[in-house]
Amino acid sequence: MSSPGASTTAAMKLKQNINPILLCFINFVILIYTVLTYIPFYLMCGSRQARSNQLKAKPVNKQPAAAYRSVNSLQGLASVLYPGCDTLDKVFKYAENKFKDKRLLGTREVLIEEDEVQPNGKIFKKVILGDYNWMSYEEVYIRAFNFGNGLRVLGQRPKTNIAIFCETRAEWMIAAQACFMYNFQLVTLYATLGGPAIVHGLNETEVTNIITSKELLQTKLKDIVSLVPQLRHVITVDGKPTTWSEFPKGVIVHTMAAVQALGAKSNSANAPENRPTASDIAVIMYTSGSTGLPKGVMISHSNIIAGITGMAERIPGLGEEDVYIGYLPLAHVLELSAELVCLSHGCRIGYSSPQTLADQSTKIKRGSKGDTSMLRPTLMAAVPEIMDRIYKNVMNKVNEMSSFQRNLFILAYNYKMEQLSKGYCTPLCDRFVFRKVRSLLGGNIRVLLCGGAPLSATTQRFMNICFCCPVGQGYGLTESAGAGTITEVWDYNTGRVGAPLVCCEIKLKNWEEGGYFNTDKPHPRGEILIGGPNVTMGYYKNDAKTNSDFFEDEHGQRWLCTGDIGEFDPDGCLKIIDRKKDLVKLQAGEYVSLGKVEAALKNLPLIDNICAYANSYHSYVIGFVVPNQKELTELARQKELRGTWEEICNSPEMEKEVLKVLSEAAVSAGLEKFEIPVKIRLSPDPWTPETGLVTDAFKLKRKELKTHYQEDIERMYGGK
Repeated sequence: MSSPGASTTAAMKLKQNINPILLCFINFVILIYTVLTYIPFYLMCGSRQARSNQLKAKPVNKQPAAAYRSVNSLQGLASVLYPGCDTLDKVFKYAENKFKDKRLLGTREVLIEEDEVQPNGKIFKKVILGDYNWMSYEEVYIRAFNFGNGLRVLGQRPKTNIAIFCETRAEWMIAAQACFMYNFQLVTLYATLGGPAIVHGLNETEVTNIITSKELLQTKLKDIVSLVPQLRHVITVDGKPTTWSEFPKGVIVHTMAAVQALGAKSNSANAPENRPTASDIAVIMYTSGSTGLPKGVMISHSNIIAGITGMAERIPGLGEEDVYIGYLPLAHVLELSAELVCLSHGCRIGYSSPQTLADQSTKIKRGSKGDTSMLRPTLMAAVPEIMDRIYKNVMNKVNEMSSFQRNLFILAYNYKMEQLSKGYCTPLCDRFVFRKVRSLLGGNIRVLLCGGAPLSATTQRFMNICFCCPVGQGYGLTESAGAGTITEVWDYNTGRVGAPLVCCEIKLKNWEEGGYFNTDKPHPRGEILIGGPNVTMGYYKNDAKTNSDFFEDEHGQRWLCTGDIGEFDPDGCLKIIDRKKDLVKLQAGEYVSLGKVEAALKNLPLIDNICAYANSYHSYVIGFVVPNQKELTELARQKELRGTWEEICNSPEMEKEVLKVLSEAAVSAGLEKFEIPVKIRLSPDPWTPETGLVTDAFKLKRKELKTHYQEDIERMYGGK
């Protein structure tokens, strides 16, 4: 079977500038080297190519609508990580018994924090951090047990909701484990959510207690506490804030340490009452929100356990020697699942943040070490935006090298790409050329998992080459407990998200409107449906949406309609090729409702019609605008710009002026920053049914508009 990514290898190679005669000589040396090392490299790496080409999933029957399953779960889907451990508290107890004295959660001590004045006058906070301080499995278990008991003393009851609104840190995981033990339903909210979304989540779930940090209490919660009438207790994980006199009467602020002490004094020897069952809600996870207010996804203990069972199966050799770096939001299903996988297998989890991740990160004082340098993790999860940032930073440094160094790097890069496409490894290149780049993430990474949005083939291949490790792409949703597919570590193809995990199966449903059918040749295509024990219970207090997105089949298995369009390769790996809805996930993971953006802007006097556009390979929204001729002509006159109608519309200066008007209107309409178009194209021609760009009812035809403005899309997003 030929590699699906082989045809793109040449297109992804870096351009070199070497004397042709010298290049011929270098290529001859490389050829001799390749021939001499073929046998040992084949013995070392040959199995990777064989595994990469093997069948990974197949349909359970001959019908076009048949579900695809991993070849490792054809006889039945996996649902339990360890026998008898059907709830998260049992999983943690199993791990605590097995890895009792092993290190589990680590946090770096802040040694020095100071303000640094930048050349532009701005002040950045810079820190010097010490070593990681670790808590063992037993210590974490005791702290979680005491915290849960303390919450019980404060009035928290089993099967009632408690919210956590906090940055990713060890205390987040301790609080979560406490809730799992005592059967408290954990409501998770992104620390980046706006005030209205936070108020909505807290009021909808009717929480009386919330766990947060001093900073978030003072910067976000303080101003909205009065809008959450049922709130009684605020627990800060890192000590009390210096001032909290503004809080309404009846709201008490506690520290996490005080609540743990309260729990330790009160019947600490007794086991929690009303232990959870597998079907009980473990987490109500609020999505980042796009079509209005965020929705809470109800995830049971069994959903999460099934999901992490499937994920763990894709990471070979997972165990006590592994170190995971946690820095993505724990309120996101990708990070929570990844950390629970590690916790259940004896791995260490060292905490970080995007601002302290590497030596060059924004909060790290020059000359001191970032978190990856200190922790030297073996496992890491990332979103495409972070990987793209690494790619750009490294390539900028390559361009600053001397001509000799740059050409040496490019030769090694292109040589390794060629070898990877054949399934071979390059230990000498890894050791002598890419060691410095690899050290950016600590030098020990053996598996890098990307999720949250599609990763471009160029960036994926770059990470493969320069960090000398597999880069796995995963596909899953909050509604599927984060589980769906993950690529195998030995599969170096790009542009795919892998085969179904052993905990679930995937089928493709015809979408006639979009022209996708599971009978399409050469590859079946359609809307992705995920079925299995990881598929969640639905949306909190939203039966209508639950009934539209979920269903049960005749066997009682639960299915999720994702709205994503996929196709299966012959080896059973899935590709994401389109979205059914106009809901688009940006590169950093935020969801944008294109219809919402258009609705906020289309009534402006300056606008006759507008189509917002975004894709998951980029971090911002763009737009195509049909301007009102009278209004735009007047604006051009005010700016002393003359020309024909077409010349005015094609003027970059007018694009900027219209964009200013749009941006101001978007802010007034309450759009989030990531929803506001960053670049636009002014169209001199109106969209009519005759042009084929709108329907007879003047509804936008997005596919046709994308095709029509493809050159403008490429211009506005630019090339890598």
